[in-house]
Amino acid sequence: MENQVFVMDHPLIQHKLTHLRDIHTGSKQFRELVSEIANLMCYEATRDLPLKEVETETPICKCKTKVIAGRKMAFVPILRAGLGMVDGVLNLIPAAKVGHIGMYRDPETHEPVDYYCKLPHDLEKRDVIVLDPMLATGGSAIDAVTKIKDFHPRSIKFMCIIAAPEGIEAFTKVHSDVPVYCAGLDEKLNDHAYIVPGLGDAGDRIFGTK
Repeated sequence: MENQVFVMDHPLIQHKLTHLRDIHTGSKQFRELVSEIANLMCYEATRDLPLKEVETETPICKCKTKVIAGRKMAFVPILRAGLGMVDGVLNLIPAAKVGHIGMYRDPETHEPVDYYCKLPHDLEKRDVIVLDPMLATGGSAIDAVTKIKDFHPRSIKFMCIIAAPEGIEAFTKVHSDVPVYCAGLDEKLNDHAYIVPGLGDAGDRIFGTK
């Protein structure tokens, strides 16, 4: 199955992304923007959820309406930066379960190092959206989705705010069956494997650690 990459060009998302990139945006506003963008992206990423028809009684009469057809969802942020996207998506789907996968990038090799994994016990019954603000080299996203596939969820999507072409290429080679949703597809990676123009280190900017 050919991987689908969706770049969301909605004006509200693009407007907020501009402020997110700005070096003068402080941690409080940065956190708020990440959450708001994640909320808007989740709206688009869940467009294909199946519906079923039900009967509803309004103050005027009974009518046929639609509800989501019993699909259970789970969000899995990649720690730590992915945590910044969780509130935004839960505001839209508050009944979803939340798992966590902990990884950090080795500063020398730029390869992901795993240190934590805690997922909902019934993941095989759920549609999963993996969350990480940045898709740079693709290593963390690839490893996280590989772990999740071991639990055989109903479906998996990957949602990031900014992606580099190198990350997209690496990810789609390994996980051609997993759609990717991003707000911005940037120019390249630099020699330190940071996205250009990017927005810096998302985790540091979310949590004010740098």
